Amino acid sequence: MAESLNEIRDRIASTRKTGQITKAMQMVSASKLTKSQAHSKQFQMYANKVRELVTHIVAGQLTEGHSAEELKQLNPMLVNRPVKRTAYIVITADGGLVGNYNSSILKQMMTMLQEDHNSSDEYVMITIGGTGADFFKTRNIDIAYELRNLSDQPSFDEVRKIVNLTTSMYQNEVFDELYVCYNHHVNSLTSQFRVEKMLPISDLDPSEATEYEQEYIFEPSEEQILDQLLPQYAESLIYGAIVDAKTAEHAAGMTAMQTASDNADNIISDLSTSYNRARQGAITQEITEIVGGAAASE
Repeated sequence: MAESLNEIRDRIASTRKTGQITKAMQMVSASKLTKSQAHSKQFQMYANKVRELVTHIVAGQLTEGHSAEELKQLNPMLVNRPVKRTAYIVITADGGLVGNYNSSILKQMMTMLQEDHNSSDEYVMITIGGTGADFFKTRNIDIAYELRNLSDQPSFDEVRKIVNLTTSMYQNEVFDELYVCYNHHVNSLTSQFRVEKMLPISDLDPSEATEYEQEYIFEPSEEQILDQLLPQYAESLIYGAIVDAKTAEHAAGMTAMQTASDNADNIISDLSTSYNRARQGAITQEITEIVGGAAASE
C-alpha cells in the first residue's frame, strides 16, 4: 500500500508540473492571439483601400466605353482563361500543439483534390507551414514552393517572395487559377475552413464604386495605375489570408492548451481522490492491526 501511495503522489506531482506548463503556453498563445487580431485589423484597412481604388478604376474604365471583355484584355490578371492547371496555397502551422487545426485543413484538402481533379497533373501545391509541406511530400504531391517558420505576426517582407512568385507564375501561365486554402478565424473557439479564389481577380463589382465618396485624379493614366495596383491587390488578398490563418492558429493553440490544462486539473482531482482513499485504507488497516494485536495480548 505504501508503494501505491508513492506512485499516486508521483503522478500528481508530474501532472501538476505538466498543467503548469500548459497554462503558461495558454497565456503565451492568448498574448499572440491578441497581437495577431490587432495586426489583422490594421491590415484590413489597407486591403479595403486598395480594393476601393481598383474598383473605382475598373468602374471608370467601363463608363469610358470599355466593355468588360475589353477591360479584361487590358490586364491578364482579370482574364478567365481555360483551366489546365490549378494552384493551391495551403496554409498550416509548422508544428503541433494546436488541436485539430492542421488535420482539419489537410483532411478537407485531400477530399477536395479527390473530388475536383482526375489526375495529380491538374494541380500544384504552394505550402506555407511545415506540417502541410511534409504531409504532401509523403504523398508525392507536387510542391512548387514551400515556406516554413513564419513569425507569429508575419510581416509582408517575410512572405514577399512567395506572394510575388505566385503572381508571377500566374502571369507566365504556369497555372491558370489560384486558390488559397486555410482556416479562417471566427473567434477564440471557432475557425472555418476556407477556399478563396485569388487569381484571376473576379470578385470586383463596379457597382461598388458608387458607394465610395472619394474622387481621384489619376496620373499618368488609369490603365498604367491599374497595371500596378492589380498585382498589389492580389498580393494583399494572399497576405490577408496568411494573417487570418495565423490568427486562427494562435486561437487553436490557446484552446488546445486550455483543454490540456483542464484535463490536468481533472486528472489531479481524480488522483487526489484515489490517494485519499488509499491513505484512508492504509490508516484503517493499521488501526485494525493495532486493535487486533492488543486483543491478542490480553
